[in-house]
Amino acid sequence: METAAEQTTEKRTDVAVKGEAAIKPEFLSTKEKFHGFVDSEWQGSKGGDNDADEEPKTMCAEEPEPKKLKLDSEERNSSGKPDGKRLRGQNKSRPHTKPTTYDEKRLCLSVIQSNRECPFGDKCHFHHNVADYMSSKPADIGESCYLYETYGKCTYGLSCRFAKAHTTPDFKTTEKADLVKAYEGRIVVKNSLSKDLQNRLRKRSVPFEKSAEYLKTLANGKDKREQQGNGNACAAEVSADPTGEKQHSSTEAQTELQASPDKQPPIKTVGALTDADVIKLRSCEKKQLDFTDKLYLAPLTTCGNLPFRRVCKRFGADITCGEMAMCTNLLQGQQSEWALLKRHESEDIFGVQVEGCFPDTMTRCAELINNNTDVDFVDINSGCPIDLVYKKGGGCGLMTRTRKFEQIVKGMNYVLDVPLTVKIRTGVQEKSNIAHKLIPEMKNWGVSMITLHGRSREQRYTKLADWDYITTCAKLASPVPLFGNGDILSYEDAMKARETGVSGIMIARGALIKPWIFTEIKESRHWDISSTERLDILKDFTNFGLEHWGSDTRGVEKTRTFMLEWLSFMCRYIPVGLLERVPQKINERPPYYMGRNYLESLMASQNVGDWVRISEMLLGPVPKNFNFLPKHKANAYK
Repeated sequence: METAAEQTTEKRTDVAVKGEAAIKPEFLSTKEKFHGFVDSEWQGSKGGDNDADEEPKTMCAEEPEPKKLKLDSEERNSSGKPDGKRLRGQNKSRPHTKPTTYDEKRLCLSVIQSNRECPFGDKCHFHHNVADYMSSKPADIGESCYLYETYGKCTYGLSCRFAKAHTTPDFKTTEKADLVKAYEGRIVVKNSLSKDLQNRLRKRSVPFEKSAEYLKTLANGKDKREQQGNGNACAAEVSADPTGEKQHSSTEAQTELQASPDKQPPIKTVGALTDADVIKLRSCEKKQLDFTDKLYLAPLTTCGNLPFRRVCKRFGADITCGEMAMCTNLLQGQQSEWALLKRHESEDIFGVQVEGCFPDTMTRCAELINNNTDVDFVDINSGCPIDLVYKKGGGCGLMTRTRKFEQIVKGMNYVLDVPLTVKIRTGVQEKSNIAHKLIPEMKNWGVSMITLHGRSREQRYTKLADWDYITTCAKLASPVPLFGNGDILSYEDAMKARETGVSGIMIARGALIKPWIFTEIKESRHWDISSTERLDILKDFTNFGLEHWGSDTRGVEKTRTFMLEWLSFMCRYIPVGLLERVPQKINERPPYYMGRNYLESLMASQNVGDWVRISEMLLGPVPKNFNFLPKHKANAYK
């Protein structure tokens, strides 16, 4: 008679071929057994049944059902959704609780900073009585404060959730003089928005001189197209001035040539042709970057934050890029948008990615970034598939608006002193690739590097990336470097990608599922990483998050939120030692399996409640009113 485990194995054998990863039979399990084991072991670690009632309540979404294979049109339409369409992309109806709501009572900044007098007096809404605040403050999370141990002092003082580590019994904060002196004058995080610049942006008093020069040229070119019949007047003016004294300035001539490189100058000049007549001579030479054979961490919305990029840098990522920023929000001086441009000192090759759909805003944004931030390159996002961006003409929409795209690239190139790169997709429609038509044109526009995601906008992540098409485009792009992007989850995938002739590879979801992929690629091996090592990675992220977002209640909950978003990807990883066939493929869904220890099983769970448990191991219990639903749905499996 067959056992339950053998029956489960037999059931899963044919399914694994069609969409589930092949795991060794002895580790396979069922949904009920898996969650029964995880829940019972967790309660045991909490101290038995007596402590079970004290576990924080969490409003968690139920675990998604296993993806069913589509057999025919009748089965597709039996799902109850109109026309058989699936819900895809981000979860727009998810509950969103701001971290500020978890901080019921806050201590005034004047008290935190050496008990100075509050400038707002009686009108201040925060607490000034330290004893009252400390009596109502949530319990400390741990005995050691990362900020205090690293920098010698904690700027959050008494409001820190690790305050016991640097607070005396009479509520005085302490410092480590040697560490404070070592970091004195050192800028660890760059590109912060100053209050002065923010005020000038809001008052629209920031000058954009170079942008004005370029935009004036665009306007002149438009006027000339509208007045094509006046060409004879120009010829008569030239013939009346045989000495050639009436000539355009070098700047105007150059920008006109940039706007329309195929056209001849409208006025014939007298004398030798110099570089200034063709290419504008800059006061400083444009910075050059060697992109060849680099590992590029993709700009990831939500999850590609500064603490996550620091984790990836430790594992060998060569190039990092900030999350996509809206150019209009940057020009308005929005603090939340400028936070996406922040750069850690460990990021040696760092760029920022901007999104926009008009030449005027994108050119001004590029000049703003050029003059006020420290970046190595600027990237244009012309591959974003989400409706909010696409419907207004940005993201993938730029690929179908070639003239606007050209004006944006040339305008940004005109004002930037660093290389300009572009990220695109194969096209908009699934069966209508247009990247191969666009790439030769972009070479003439002055792009320094192109990144091609091997899917169209319509495909999203439902099909594998088309690396054959990426190979074709890489040949067309030469000598401009072209990076390939899509479905890289192991060093074997990376080696196959390099054989296509691309200059380098960009890694996105692969880095979210296993950030040590950069080490695997550089060392050409499969790393059977232990669950303890993976927990240490999350500890590093926690410390980096507390440093970046703060060690008070607000910062702790913000760190927790971003960690949970990351765990929605990290849980898809299957340990190498459990696989029947190595390596794991990115489009294969993990079946239910038991890990080699409890922690490995817990990290394999796709239930939000188990992710919350992992966060509680590092950041303490969640607040009573805590609520979380992941932003990204698993739409990558078939």
